[in-house]
Order: sequence, then C-alpha cells, then structure tokens
Amino acid sequence: MTRPFEPELDQAADNVLGRFVGYHLKRAQHILMGDLNATLRPFELRMLSYSTLSIIVNNPDVRASQISDVLAIERSNLVVILNELEEFGLIRRHQVPADRRAYALAPTSKGEALYGEATAAVEAHESRIFASATEAEIATIVRVMKNIHRCEC
Repeated sequence: MTRPFEPELDQAADNVLGRFVGYHLKRAQHILMGDLNATLRPFELRMLSYSTLSIIVNNPDVRASQISDVLAIERSNLVVILNELEEFGLIRRHQVPADRRAYALAPTSKGEALYGEATAAVEAHESRIFASATEAEIATIVRVMKNIHRCEC
C-alpha cells in the first residue's frame, strides 16, 4: 500500500528534482493526460483513438501506414485502434483504386460528428489546463516540445 507524499517530502523532491526539465515534464504530462483521459471518456475515446480519428477526419483517404508514421506507433498497434473505430461505426475502409492491395480510411458521418464533439471537449480541456498561461507562453511551450520531437537522441 502506497502512502501519499507528505507535503514536506513532496517539497523536498521538488527541491532536489526541480532542476530537471524532465521531472517537470513528467509531472505536467501526468496532469494533462489524466484530465484528457477524463475529457475523452464520455466519447469512448482514448488519446490514441482520438488522434487517429482526427487524422482520418482531416485527411480522408489516408492510409494506415501514413497514420502510423505520423503518430509514431507500430502498425500492428494501429490496426487494433482502426478495428475499434470501424466497429463503432466511426470510420470505413475502402480499396485504393490505383493499388488494390492498399486500403484507405475515411470517416463516417457518425465519426465526423463525434470528432467535432470530442474536439470541442479537448479544446475546453486545454483552456482549463492553460488558463493561467499567456498565448506567448503557450507558443513557447509548443516550440520547445517540437524541438524535442526533432531531437536525434
């Protein structure tokens, strides 16, 4: 059984680990993802299924290989998500006329509607989380995160 941190211990951890950017990123990510998961739960979506649906809605006829590249996930993991989205009637697969071995993905009208509702909820989530941040601060956060994405570490 784990005990919650005592305020003094929590402060001590911040004093010791607080000099590391990664420590702050991890704590922020924990809060962001917890709230985002709660935000998406009423739509029966998770971050990855929402992200996948978003790409499909905004890029009709996208291929699964393109989505796995954009989201940096294994194709086999993506197949599970695509099957779930298709089972819920949010997307449909169809053959690519120029390449009968390939399948393209498109949203259904139900998928587009759910995406619109979920996106409004995600925007409200971001507004809550970043309520005390200025637009310039948010732009800086995004710029720094993009720099990390490009890191060849």
